[in-house]
Amino acid sequence: MWDKKSKVKLLVLLGIIWVVVTLPLPWVVGNPNIPESQVYTVLGIIGIISVPFVMLAAVWTLRPELAR
Repeated sequence: MWDKKSKVKLLVLLGIIWVVVTLPLPWVVGNPNIPESQVYTVLGIIGIISVPFVMLAAVWTLRPELAR
C-alpha cells in the first residue's frame, strides 16, 4: 500500500494544513490595536486545540479501519 516515508509526509502535510487553516491571520495581522500578548495567547490556544485533531488524522492515516 503506502511505504512508511509517504505516510510520514502525508501526516506532516495534514498537520501543517490544519494549523494554517485554523489560524485567524486576517484578524491577527489586520488589526494593529491587538496587543502582542493577546496574539501569543490566541496562537497558543489554537495550537492546543489543534493537537487532538492532528493526532486523530495521524491515527486514521495509520489505522484506517478505526474510521469505519
